Amino acid sequence: MNETTANLASRWKRLGGALIDGVLTAIVMVPVMAVTGMTSAAPGSEGMTFGRRAGLFVLGCVVFLVLNGYLLYKRGQTIGKVAVKTKIVDLNGQIPDFGRLVALRYLVMALVGQIPFLGGLIGLVNALFIFRSDRRCLHDHIAGTRVVEA
Repeated sequence: MNETTANLASRWKRLGGALIDGVLTAIVMVPVMAVTGMTSAAPGSEGMTFGRRAGLFVLGCVVFLVLNGYLLYKRGQTIGKVAVKTKIVDLNGQIPDFGRLVALRYLVMALVGQIPFLGGLIGLVNALFIFRSDRRCLHDHIAGTRVVEA
């Protein structure tokens, strides 16, 4: 292992951190969705409307930032990354600028994920990038980041 990859987070740690973040977000979102009526389509409607879909998207972003915003800003970590002892850094090893981190690493992929078929395909490609030697997913390349041991 060379000096550049010596402190990269393992694929398993990255998966573990992502799973923890996803479960925590779901734990918060499901009750909120139930209370606001977002869990089912309105009677007589054609299902999930654009407005309801947009509302869920915004809600998901807000929940993610409420749970992880401070840690991302201060330490380049989410709750899942704290749990598995990893952090996000830029290519110089510094904690990335918060706005750039959120916009490029998270928002771009979340928005693309909303596009039918293409979103799922890009999501798969994003995840498969982890198997490259630099262990950087597509969202890491977009944001100029990498995940390292904390």
